[in-house]
Amino acid sequence: MDTSRFVPKGLASRPKGYALDQDKICPPAETVARAKAAFARLGAGVLAETRRIDTGRLGIPVFLSLCGEAARAVMPTRKQMGKGASPEQAEASALMELAERFSFFSFWEDGGRLVSATWSEAEASFGDRLVPLSLIRHSVGETGLDDAAARRILDLLPWRFALVRDVAAGEDVAVPLDWFKLLNEFNGSSAGNCFEESVLQGACELVERHVCAVIDRDRPELPTIDPATCDDPVLSGLLAAFAREGVRVWLKDFSLGMPVPTVGAIAYDPATFPESSEIVFTAGTAASPAKAAIRALTEVAQLAGDFETSSNYEASGLPKFRTLDEAAWVFAGPTVGLCSLPGIEREDIAEELAELAGRLAAMGHPLLTIDTTHPELGLSANYNIVPGFAFRERTPTASLGLFTGRLLAEQADPDTAAAGLAALADIYPDAPFVPFFEGLLALRTGDPCLALHRFAVSEALQPLPEDQALAAFYQAHALARLDRYGEVVPLLDRAIALCPEVKEYFNLRGVARFKAGDYQAAAHDFEAALELDAGSAMDLANLGLCQARLGRTELAAHHLNAALALDPAITFAREALAGLATKSD
Repeated sequence: MDTSRFVPKGLASRPKGYALDQDKICPPAETVARAKAAFARLGAGVLAETRRIDTGRLGIPVFLSLCGEAARAVMPTRKQMGKGASPEQAEASALMELAERFSFFSFWEDGGRLVSATWSEAEASFGDRLVPLSLIRHSVGETGLDDAAARRILDLLPWRFALVRDVAAGEDVAVPLDWFKLLNEFNGSSAGNCFEESVLQGACELVERHVCAVIDRDRPELPTIDPATCDDPVLSGLLAAFAREGVRVWLKDFSLGMPVPTVGAIAYDPATFPESSEIVFTAGTAASPAKAAIRALTEVAQLAGDFETSSNYEASGLPKFRTLDEAAWVFAGPTVGLCSLPGIEREDIAEELAELAGRLAAMGHPLLTIDTTHPELGLSANYNIVPGFAFRERTPTASLGLFTGRLLAEQADPDTAAAGLAALADIYPDAPFVPFFEGLLALRTGDPCLALHRFAVSEALQPLPEDQALAAFYQAHALARLDRYGEVVPLLDRAIALCPEVKEYFNLRGVARFKAGDYQAAAHDFEAALELDAGSAMDLANLGLCQARLGRTELAAHHLNAALALDPAITFAREALAGLATKSD
């Protein structure tokens, strides 16, 4: 059947060549071979190796792709995880995750396709191709500003503009691309066997992040999916694997009226929780309900460490629960069949992409994409944007002023930053972010006393506990810069009481307690930080120092060695380890 007539301008027909556990234009073994050949062309510096890391208990494969030195010089991550119902698909996923990240960060490092301009300069340069200011306001839910005020804000500093494709319209439009990077970081980056596959993958992940952010914020009662209706062979096999090992799984309808289905999954093992496993809460989005559920369950396997390895996954799109009582709201809701979820499944990936983009545009959320394919790697990659979509890590008090103020405080020259923050104070009277960013600027320019005052003013204005906690933490940070560690702990006590999920709060309190000679309390703080981020080399090193001061030589050596294995550049850890060896001699 010729499907090209259903494909809009700018897209090519892409019939599916594989549709077992994921929808792709070719089988995963072919993707693995092509990706490895592409990385080999760049030498060993980008892909070091792929490695299967699951224990085999569930029989659901999980792979890592490890970065070589060249990739580590470009990317902040050192490894990527890949999931799938088969080893080939899981390895393909890990490889394409590396292609996605490496391409994304290389695109920004190169910057050759980006044009620096203020908003007014971009209006003069791009004319009608520039997206309207209303779309930028929509991206952060800003409803109280008119175009004149928005333009004034966006003229406070230059942005990096690029032409991106409006997928539904089939036309290129100009956007301040770094504005969206500021909002979404690398969420929305994608890779695939072709342009259409990559963009659909990225768009589905953006839908997933959006609905998860809304669900985490509102905690609605949502339908529970009856597992008896999950008759797809791969899906039923995954559910059987969990059941065989006694792992309890619930599937939820997280679609929230979006064109594509999102399936939430929460799972835990009564036999190993909490001693050697965690409650895992995640989600998956795809063109069909079955594929969405498969993505969710393989994501559970990716995060869970087979529910027996004491793994500590980092929460992202959804919160992490420490007890079943915390998750009680998830389990509520009526029971429905899997077929009740929406779907856009077609035989051609380009048709699915066109359908999704068209429906999102009709909802006021245009799908925008820019090709970020690395010219030497040659694996299709994109950065995808849906203005107006939520992102869990983004503050709910987002505004044009808040994100512009952040850039001014962190990056602009001091005079430009001071003038810009004064303009924002005029546009947003009594906004708590203005004194906060004045504090950041004062820290950057070497005036911690002024910073301390501005952060205190900001804390009193903040409406949300997490923002109050951040302002308290920065007051503690300013005091630390003044070497007034004796005043730090009460501020961090307040920050942790308000927001106990931030490792940096425990880290700084641990440093303050260490300096006060309370090594046991400091050790508890560094242990708490490691519970939130088990891969924090600095907290491992600090914990090792505490154990050394407490006379626990063996534990100290263990933690110091672990820190150096993660980051050999921590000089004080190496010196402390040498000191322990000298004492033992």
